[in-house]
Amino acid sequence: MKKLLVLVLVTVFGALALAAEAAASGGLDRGLIAVGMGLAVGLAALGTGVAQARIGAAGVGAIAEDRGNFGTALIFLLLPETLVIFGLLIAFILNGKL
Repeated sequence: MKKLLVLVLVTVFGALALAAEAAASGGLDRGLIAVGMGLAVGLAALGTGVAQARIGAAGVGAIAEDRGNFGTALIFLLLPETLVIFGLLIAFILNGKL
């Protein structure tokens, strides 16, 4: 159900962005690039949040059992952040095409 809600919201906001851009400049190319930038960052952040929620819970459990697992849990918690960095990189690359 959550996935369907996210899909509907992304579609609605994308359609609104396309309509606003088409009305402002008369072309859809800039609007589609802007929607792509938003999707790159937004979906990367959403995936990172889901991954960190599960990794964080497991990491806290591992640290509760043995404090020596703190470094490993911290590294595993930081790994999904690279998804957001890649999403921002894609957004900056697309921003150069605007």
